[in-house]
Amino acid sequence: MGLDLGTSAVKCILVDDSGQVIGSHSVEYPLKQPHPGWAEQHPEDWWNATVKGIRALLEKTSVAGEAVAGIGFSGQMHGSVFLDEAQQVIRPALLWCDQRTAEQCTYIESTVGEAELGRLTGNRALTGFTAPKVIWLRQHEPEHYARVRHLLLPKDYVRLRLTGAFGMDMADASGTLLLDVAHRSWSQTVTERLAIPMEWLPPLYESGDVAGHLLPEAASLTGLAAGTKVVAGGGDQACGAVGVGVVRQGIASVALGTSGVVFVHDDTYQVDEAYRLHSFCHGVPGKWHRMGVMLAAGGSFQWWRNHFAHEELERAQQEGKDVYEILTSAAATAPLGSEGLLFLPYLSGERTPHPDPKARGAFIGLNLRHEKAHLTRAVLEGITFGLRDSLQLIRESGIEVTELRVNGGGARSPFWRQMIADIFGIPVITVNSTDGPAYGAAIMAASGVLHEDITTLCEKWIHVTDRVEPNVDNQKQYEAYYQIYRGLYGTLQHTFHQLSDLAGH
Repeated sequence: MGLDLGTSAVKCILVDDSGQVIGSHSVEYPLKQPHPGWAEQHPEDWWNATVKGIRALLEKTSVAGEAVAGIGFSGQMHGSVFLDEAQQVIRPALLWCDQRTAEQCTYIESTVGEAELGRLTGNRALTGFTAPKVIWLRQHEPEHYARVRHLLLPKDYVRLRLTGAFGMDMADASGTLLLDVAHRSWSQTVTERLAIPMEWLPPLYESGDVAGHLLPEAASLTGLAAGTKVVAGGGDQACGAVGVGVVRQGIASVALGTSGVVFVHDDTYQVDEAYRLHSFCHGVPGKWHRMGVMLAAGGSFQWWRNHFAHEELERAQQEGKDVYEILTSAAATAPLGSEGLLFLPYLSGERTPHPDPKARGAFIGLNLRHEKAHLTRAVLEGITFGLRDSLQLIRESGIEVTELRVNGGGARSPFWRQMIADIFGIPVITVNSTDGPAYGAAIMAASGVLHEDITTLCEKWIHVTDRVEPNVDNQKQYEAYYQIYRGLYGTLQHTFHQLSDLAGH
C-alpha cells in the first residue's frame, strides 16, 4: 500500500507483487489560512482522512486487510508538527507554502553562517523549510514552544499514529534544514547554533527501511492487520521520482503540477554554490538528488484557463472534453514562438533560478496580429522555458541528462511533451506508472517487505510507454527564443520590485 499525504488530500493505492495498481482512493481535507501568507492544517485531519481512505480502498478493491504486506508513505515536505511530552499536537502544523518566516530565515543564515549552512544542508534558508518555523514558534508563541518535545513532518506524524514509533526518512529530513545531507545524519552544528534540542528529532531511516509495525488499535480503525510492516517512505518529490524510475545517473524528471519540479538523480553529494538548486538525499539509499522548483508551472496554465478560457470551459462541459485538451489544440495552430511573443510565468514569484517573491508575470512582444491561440501557446512555451532554466543549472553543475521522464497533469498532452523535448533538446519519456508519489511510496514498501532494492524494483515494474525525440529544426528556433527569455528577468527585475512595492505586496 502506498499513501501520499498531499496538501489537499491523502491518496491511497494498492499494488500487487508484479507492480500493477489494483485500486486507489483519495480523501480531501481543508487548508486554513488564518492570515495572508499563512498556511496551516490540523494533523488530526490527516489522520482521520488516512483512516477513512484505507478503509474505503480495502472495501473498493475487496482486498482483505491481512493481504496487505506493507505500507509506504509519501508526504508534503517541510511542514512542522509540534508534539508535547504526551505526543499530543500543540498547534496546527505550519505547511511548506507558509510564508511567515522571512525574518527567521535571515536569523538562521546570520547565526549559522550562510556558507556553513549551505555546506551542511545543501540549501539556503527558505521560508518553506522546517527550521525557520521552529524559530518562529520560539519567537512568537513561546508558551507553545515551551511544551515542545518532538518535531515531526506531516507523513511521519500519521506513521506515528499507525505504529507508535517515531521516525523520519533521509529525503524528507533534507528539507528541514537540520540534516547534514552529505553524512545523512542530524547536524550537531546547525542544531546547536540554533539552540534546537537534538532530542526533539526522531531516528533517521532510509526510505525502504521498516520504521514500525501497525498497532492493534490502528489495525482496528483501518481494517489492516496488526503487525503490518510500515516503512519510512519519503518526501513527495523523492517518491514521485522513484514512482517514474528516476533512480540512475543521467535520468531526470519533470513534474508538471501546480508547481514545476526538475529532479535529477545524483550518485554523489554536490552543492550548487549559489544555492539555486536544492541538494537533498534521494529516496534511493545512499544516493542524492538535485532539484529546481518553479512556483507556477501548471499554476500559470490554470490561471490562464480560469480567467481567459470561458468559451473553452463551456465547450468542454457541453462536449464532455478536457478543457486543457481544447486549449492545447488551439495553441498548436499558432506558430512556434507565438510570432515573437514571450510569457514570463512568475505569477507566484519564483524560486529557481531567481529566488524572488517579487518577481511577476508578463507577456512581452504583443502586437495586433496576436490572437488567443498565440497567447495560449506563449503561456506553455514560457512555462517550459522556465523549467529549462533548472535543467541549465543541472547541466552547468556537471550532470549530463540523457533522458527526461514527465509526470503530472501536463504530461498527458502530446503537444506539450513534444514542446518540452524541443526546448530541452533531450528525449521525453512517459512510463506506465501514473500514480506519482503514491506509487513511489508503494515501491518503497515493497522494498522493505520483499528485501529487494528500490532500483531493482523500479526496473522490474516501470516501463516506457512513449518516447518523444526533439525536432532538430524546432530545437534551433526555440534556442533563439530561450536566449531572449533568459535575459528578461534581469531586465525587468527592478520594474517588478517597483510594481510589487507600489501595490503593497
